[in-house]
This record gives sequence, structure tokens and C-alpha cells, in this order.
Amino acid sequence: MTTIRQRRVGKGTEAAEDQPSEETNVKPDGKILPDPPGGKLWSILSITVGGIVAISLGLLTSVYVATLHENDLWFSNIKEVEREISFRTECGLYYSYYKQMIQAASIQQGLHGLVYDNKTESVRTINILERMNVYQEVFLSILYRILPIQQYLEPVYFYIYTLFGLQAVYVIALYVTSWLLSGTWLSGLLAACWYITNRVDTTRVEFTIPLRENWALPFFAVQIAAITYLLRAHLQPAQERLTLMAVFIATFLFSLTWQFNQFMMLIQALALFILDCLDMLPTAKVTWLYIIQISGLLLVCVLQFFNSMILGSLLISFNVSVLIARTIQKNLKKGGLLNRLGKLIVHVLLVLCLTLLINKLIKKILNLESDEHIFKFLKAKFGFGATRDFDANLYLCEEAFGLLPLNTFSRLSSTLLFYVYGFVLFLLTVAAVIVAFRNLSSSNQVHLKDKMEEYTVTLKPDAAYSLVHTVLFGCLALSTMRMKYLWTSHMCVFASFGLCSTEVWKLILKCLHLYTSQRTQVIKYSIPLITLLYISFKFWPGIMDELSELREFYDPDTVELMNWIKSNTPNTAVFAGSMQLLAGVKLCTGRTLTNHPHYEDKNLRERTKQIYQIYAKRSPGEVHGILRSFGTDYVILEDSICYERRHSRGCRLRDLLDVANGHIMDGLGENEPDLKPSLYPRFCEEIKKNLPSYTMHFTRVFQNKTFHVYKLAKHK
Repeated sequence: MTTIRQRRVGKGTEAAEDQPSEETNVKPDGKILPDPPGGKLWSILSITVGGIVAISLGLLTSVYVATLHENDLWFSNIKEVEREISFRTECGLYYSYYKQMIQAASIQQGLHGLVYDNKTESVRTINILERMNVYQEVFLSILYRILPIQQYLEPVYFYIYTLFGLQAVYVIALYVTSWLLSGTWLSGLLAACWYITNRVDTTRVEFTIPLRENWALPFFAVQIAAITYLLRAHLQPAQERLTLMAVFIATFLFSLTWQFNQFMMLIQALALFILDCLDMLPTAKVTWLYIIQISGLLLVCVLQFFNSMILGSLLISFNVSVLIARTIQKNLKKGGLLNRLGKLIVHVLLVLCLTLLINKLIKKILNLESDEHIFKFLKAKFGFGATRDFDANLYLCEEAFGLLPLNTFSRLSSTLLFYVYGFVLFLLTVAAVIVAFRNLSSSNQVHLKDKMEEYTVTLKPDAAYSLVHTVLFGCLALSTMRMKYLWTSHMCVFASFGLCSTEVWKLILKCLHLYTSQRTQVIKYSIPLITLLYISFKFWPGIMDELSELREFYDPDTVELMNWIKSNTPNTAVFAGSMQLLAGVKLCTGRTLTNHPHYEDKNLRERTKQIYQIYAKRSPGEVHGILRSFGTDYVILEDSICYERRHSRGCRLRDLLDVANGHIMDGLGENEPDLKPSLYPRFCEEIKKNLPSYTMHFTRVFQNKTFHVYKLAKHK
């Protein structure tokens, strides 16, 4: 087992001061008046200072997480095999393709090896570029080969420094989004500080470097910043075109780097749909965003050799359905309140039915089943019937796919983030409900917009989008802990925007009958500054202690196993075992695998379930036959799985296999009435007794405290 040990040795009418809001200096005919010379100079100075602060904070965050990674593992001092072992589970699998491209005789041969790969899944040739999102590894490996840096920088450092560098992009994008929403870069500064001080809940890049989300989320943040700018009023045509291009590029890169992109963008599309239905966003801009999502995903589909899972995504079906439904219902936004509510209900039902119909049709035509495990998991998770499906239960029993733990909120509250977030969320939700009701009640939308200045409660389109975005992604995070990083980072943006927003404080002071322009400006700057001082004094000593704490990577059993495999098995040997361990076997030794952690393929899921019979109650002959059918030469058994105690009864891997096989589970506790005792003992336990019925099929060739390796007999 791996251990880390101590090292030895809202829409308002007032402009913000820092950056003019979109309402500033606008004639009644919509033309923008030029700023006075002094105001323009102040604006340039403010943008310059704000930009320098943003870049500085981004770079500091990169250095911070890189230092934590080095201090935690002593990465610069450990051996190459230990560095590779530190890339756990699927992280190791993705990094192995970067290593493969680096070690290839040429770029062409490296690409050929990925397109016609026969080492990731034994007795099968698969296209890695189609099945997995590894274009970033391909691009980075090519960049490393053509740049004159080989003598100065090892490939592994080029890789991890790139990921840490993307953290700078991430923080800058969050900073800019908050700045755009509030009109002051002080808001961006607060957002970045909250992101850093809540690092445990906002990122995990320092210990899961190659994970797909660490590549994708910076581009998602850039996309949100671009959408925030796009939704501002009075943009010039050239500005709008450039912003749409930025949204498209960010959407494309986000989609290219993460296999779960379609589900995240579906939530984003739902946010746009809700706001468009309530007249809180310009319809033309929403249409462009739908088209950008579809085109970005289709371009990724082409690059991934027409990956059928992308074509069968709910996102494409939903966006197409919305565009069709809007064409059918041309008078959707006309009429009184009841009339419009009726039309909206019909519209929502039409979109839902069209989405399901189109999606079903696409999957039927393509015979698509790659994502069925996700829907089985969701069905079981939200209580639509118990399941014995092995794949669904494998997800349900993992903590990362469970509900968000309550201690997350106590950590977020310690930095005041959650308190401020809840306060701003409540205020803007009330404002959104009022604005939505007013929009639906008005039959003359043009007249309504002309009268907007007369209303006390207003909400700008960019703020409205940010509100619905954070609510929907909050629901996702609450239901699935692994997705919390999409929510908590935007929580920093949303809370800091609310605390620095003229519109928010203006609304509060008007409700309290205390509003004056000067009082609003004083509060707008003083409260964030006090918050920043509190965060600095409370968390700066802890950050310094964290940076001074030195540890060391320590996993001698896995190192011993990898060294033995490299020294004592042929290069063509095929290994079976757990998904997590085999990813490391491929990375460290280059041997062929039977299965791996990239689970988005039906055949692989069925294969993994069969391989995992080594931990079930099966006869040695049956297990041998299963393993040999996949060309297995060696099988690795792990005591940590065979005698697992990490999960409770019913969620241990052996329990999931027993239930799937119709067998009674081990230990005290209830069993479902139709489960029966197995005729055979548990394979992973019984094989260690060296009984003749086992030794005729398996010969133990390696053993340490954690792993047992058996060579399979090749019977005719």
C-alpha cells in the first residue's frame, strides 16, 4: 500500500468605479458616448493594475500547487518508477500514452501505435484516440519532441508543469469572470484568494495531476468568462464576433480533454434554456451558444474518429430539440401571464419529448450502449429501484460518487465563503423570481425594457446566468461528490461578485431605506477588504506551515512488483488484475493488459467483470478458462481487495461479485432471499493454500506483503 511518510534527512443603473457597467454613457438611441478623458485614463490604469494582479495570482497558484506536490512526494528525489507509480489509477493510464509517444521512434510511429493499439486490451486492437480523450498527451509529447528542451527538462516535468501552468489559466479565468460581473477587480482578487484558501475543496490537481478534469476545467472557466462578457449589453459587432470565437475555442478544448464534457455542457444548456424561457437572456445570443456547443462537440467527434458516444449524447439531442421547438412555437414570448405559462409548459414538454425521441433514434441507429452504465447508476442512485448490476453498484459504492459530505460546508464556512455565498444566493434568487414574474406578466417586452430603469429590482443577463449556473452545478455537487470542483470554484466567483456588486448593495440599502450612492460605494469596497484581511490573517500562517511540511513517497511493495515484472517477464506477457493496478503496470512496465480504468466501453465493462472473478467464489478451472480466454499469462492478486475492510458489507468488491453471481455474501448480515451459497470457496483465498486443483492451473512466481503473482498454465 502507498503511504506518505515524513521525509528523512443583478442589473443596476449605477456604474462601478473600476470598470464602467454596460449602461454607462449610452444615448437613448443605443449609441455609446465617448468617456471623458479623466475617466478613460482611470479605466486604463484600473484595467492594467487588475490585469497584473490577475496574472500574479495565477502564477502564484501554479507555484503553490507545484510546491505542495514536490513537498508531499519529494518528487525530484525519488526514482522514475516511483514517480510513475505516484500517478494512480486512470492517471497512470493517461500518462502512459504520453510516455509512449515520447519513446516512439518517430511521431508518425507514435500516432500509429495509438490508432492501432493492441497492448491496452489483450486480444483486441483498439483506437486510443477514438476511445479516450488523450489528444492533450499527444500534443504535449509532440511539443516536447520539437522544442530544444530535452537536455534541460525531463519529460515528466514538462508534463506536470504544463498541468500546474493550467492552474494559472484557471485562476485568471475565475478572477476575470468575477471582475466582469461586479465591475471591480477587487472582486477577482477575493475570488482568487477564496479559491486558494479553499484548495482542498476547489482542486485536487497536486495529487491527481493527469486526471482529465485537471485539463478540462481551466478551459471551462475560460468559456464561462467569455459567456459572461458575451451577455453584456451594447457590445460592438466585432466584439461580439471575437467573444463568440473565444467561447467556441474554449468549448472545443473543454470537450476535447474530458469524456464527461457532454454532461457538464448539458447542465449549461439547461441553464440557458431556463433563462431564455423566462426572458432573462437575449434569445439570439442563446441560440449562438446552443450552436457553439453542438459544433464544438461534433468537431471533437470527428477528431475522435466519429466516436458514437458523442453522437448519442443527450446534449446534442437536447440542443437540436430546443432549436426545433422554438421554430414550431414562434409566438412563445407573447401574451399575458397565464397564456405564456401555458405556452411554456407545452414548450418544455415538446423539448423533453423531442430530446428523448431524437436520442433514442440515434442510439438505435448506431447501436450505442457505451453510456448505459451511467444511466443505470443514476437510476439506482436516485431511488428508481434497487439493482444488482455490477457496474452500477461499483459506482454507487465509491465515496466519490456519493453525496457531498457535510464537513465540506464547515470547511467552506471557515473562510466565510459559504456564508457569503448563501447570502448572495438568497438575494439574487429572490431578485430572479421577481424579474421572471415581471417578464412573464408583460405582454409588451419592448416597453418593459424601456421601463427597466424604473424598477427597484433588476438582474443583468450575466448575473442571471451566473445564478442559474451555480444552482444547477450546486445540485450536481450535492448529489455526486466528485463533481464538487465544478461548483466550489464558481462559488468563489459568485460570492465575491455579490460582495463587490453595486447592484446587490444598492438593493439591500434600498430595502432598508438607507440608500445613498456614496454609502453604497463605501460598503462595496470596505466589506471585501475586511474579508480579505480576515482571510489573510487567519490562513496565511497555515499556508506557510503547509509549504514547510516535507514528506516522501513510500510504496516499496508496488516498486518491488514493478521491478520484478520488468526483470522476469517477457515484453509480450499479458497481465490480469484490478483496473487500478493494471494502469500502473502498463505505465511502469509496458506489458499488455486485460482491462483498465477507462470504463466508457460496454465490452470492457463485461471483460472487467469477468476478470474480477478472481475475487469471487469460483472454481479454479472456471477462473483459469476465463483468464485464458483473454490471453492472460500472469494474474496479480491483491490482499487489499481480497480481504477488503475499507467498505462496509455489501460494498466490498467481493460482495458485489457475490450478489451479481447470485451467491450469499460473507460475514454477518442479511442476504436477499434468492441468493444461494456457492459450491466453491473464494478463489483469491483458496489459491494461497497450494492445493493440487489450483496448482495444476496456477503457479506462484512472486509474492510480497501486498501482491501475489501467479503464472497461468497453458493447457492444450
